[in-house]
Amino acid sequence: MEMNTTVFETPLKKIVDRFKLETICCEDAIENIVVTQMDVNRPALPMAGFFDYFESQRIQIFGKVENTYFGQLETDKKIKAMDELFSKNIPALIVARDMEVQPEMVEAAKKYNIPVLRTKETTSRFMSALISYLNVELGARITRHGVLVEVYGEGVLILGESGVGKSETAIELVKRGHRLVADDAVEIKKVSAISLVGTAPEIIRHFIELRGIGIIDVKKIFGMGAVKDSEKIDLIINIEQWDQTKKYDRLGLNTEFTEILDIKVPSITIPVKPGRNLAVIVEVAAMNNRQKRMGYNAAEELNLRLTKNMENASKDL
Repeated sequence: MEMNTTVFETPLKKIVDRFKLETICCEDAIENIVVTQMDVNRPALPMAGFFDYFESQRIQIFGKVENTYFGQLETDKKIKAMDELFSKNIPALIVARDMEVQPEMVEAAKKYNIPVLRTKETTSRFMSALISYLNVELGARITRHGVLVEVYGEGVLILGESGVGKSETAIELVKRGHRLVADDAVEIKKVSAISLVGTAPEIIRHFIELRGIGIIDVKKIFGMGAVKDSEKIDLIINIEQWDQTKKYDRLGLNTEFTEILDIKVPSITIPVKPGRNLAVIVEVAAMNNRQKRMGYNAAEELNLRLTKNMENASKDL
């Protein structure tokens, strides 16, 4: 069951600290501004007076093109362009390439108390890094009841009813050298159109509950190498009690998917009964999923061999 679907906001101060941005003016305003948009904008057209479809909630990036154009304007046009831009109540304007910040920009920023910041990075590189960061910070997210582990570099989300053995499987995987990301509650963020990343709520991060023992600290018992703060989700494994009346997939020719936040993730169902080593099964499932992503499907290979064998047998008749 999915819950807590929402879109988040992030403080501008956090962005300033993360990218080590230099504050040119209005430092006092930074603490009170939050960013809510994942995309950013380069205001070349707005400086020419075209504000149709202008997204005022986006961070504005001043690159070499914008700075060159702005520098060629007459003083009165510079003042007008900056006044119109900052009057839209943008979150901030960031100047790239460590370029000089012209006085007309500073005056308009002070008038509307909008921070002007500066980075030494090139425009394209900085924009790429900032958008990636904002996708993680502001992406839609949900919380699922389950366990997230990293197995052979694959992020495996284990789902199932309470008491089915998810946490016990996670501990066995940790003992076998894999890493725990989250137990009980997994916060899942949509960081791109094709990617999901899972993490644990901070208050229960690195803790795991084992019935009969209680709460244990995986990082303290197994060491730093046994845990990870976040991981992409490559595979979903649904664990359920073995049902004699149900037919389970024995070949794996058809790939099943589970949709989370409009992204389809490959998924399999593993029935539980006495004697099954779930940790080993999860390991094999992770490696098999990785093979499939690399273009090799064992079930399809076997099916191809059987088909060729039948064709050869028919020719001999």
